[in-house]
Amino acid sequence: MRVLVTGTAGFIGSFTTHRLLDRGDEVIGLDNLNDYYDPSLKQARLDRIQSSAGSDRFEFVKADLADRQAIDEIFESRSIDRVVHLAAQAGVRYSLECPHVYTESNITGFLHILEGCRHHQVEHLVYASTSSVYGSDTAMPFSEHRGADHPITLYAATKRANELMAHSYSSLFQLPSTGLRFFTVYGPWGRPDMALFLFARNILAGKPIDVFNHGNHRRDFTYVEDIVEGIVRVLDNPPSPAPDYDTDDPDPAISNVPWRVYNIGNSTPVELMRYIEVLEECLGKTAEKNMLPMQPGDIPATAADTSDLAADMDYQPSTTVEQGVRAFVDWYLDYYES
Repeated sequence: MRVLVTGTAGFIGSFTTHRLLDRGDEVIGLDNLNDYYDPSLKQARLDRIQSSAGSDRFEFVKADLADRQAIDEIFESRSIDRVVHLAAQAGVRYSLECPHVYTESNITGFLHILEGCRHHQVEHLVYASTSSVYGSDTAMPFSEHRGADHPITLYAATKRANELMAHSYSSLFQLPSTGLRFFTVYGPWGRPDMALFLFARNILAGKPIDVFNHGNHRRDFTYVEDIVEGIVRVLDNPPSPAPDYDTDDPDPAISNVPWRVYNIGNSTPVELMRYIEVLEECLGKTAEKNMLPMQPGDIPATAADTSDLAADMDYQPSTTVEQGVRAFVDWYLDYYES
């Protein structure tokens, strides 16, 4: 297939691009290489793609999602079979500081992707959503079959909006679309604004780490390669209208149009303090911990019910937090300390 991967120089996007190239697909990779975090890390991921086996089937396009003309040109000039849309303005706390960036990228940018898919008969749009859409809900594990209409950050609200926007295009134009609600993705080549990255940097520098909610967080940490395996399985299986959908009693996970949302996580929540403990063991250093209260926009726990993804795609993550943190540390030390 010829697949458009947006956010190709990003954390999950770069791994997804490698995976598609490894199996023989052609990939058009889009990224704007912005400075939300260190652009040199994004460039290093991109360089790694361009020097890998299969790079002759990779084309990079530098463009911004909010640039309608640029996105239109990508779809018009290339025959794209399917789209993996991972580019977005990420970060919960940053959305409190720079809200307009989120609407430009996550709402306007997503509309441009939807329009490209609509007008060029794309077979399947797979896009990133987030566990943050569950917001203030406390029933665990989070299930796609319960509502997700109480987000507590603008970032989460934009992602929930993406799910609804995709549904409208699936309904109006029969565009097959699948949203994936990611649960705390981590691993090598990760984002510097994420906890594991921040913890490792400070521990190695002998600086204290900030531990929010006094360490009482629990997260469904999911290793990046497990996430990518799920993305590719979903990409290969466009949704069909659900035959048992009841319009009198609608199920928020399915529809009578070709649209679907899935949780994608490890389904094994880990205490934040255990996560830190594993990192300390891998680094051979003990962290000085600055215990702090819950931050605005944070939720105390996440846990994914991934039974639908397992049933429909035979999806089963296999990486333990001990294995995943070790892989991250090995990469981090090689990338920054060598």
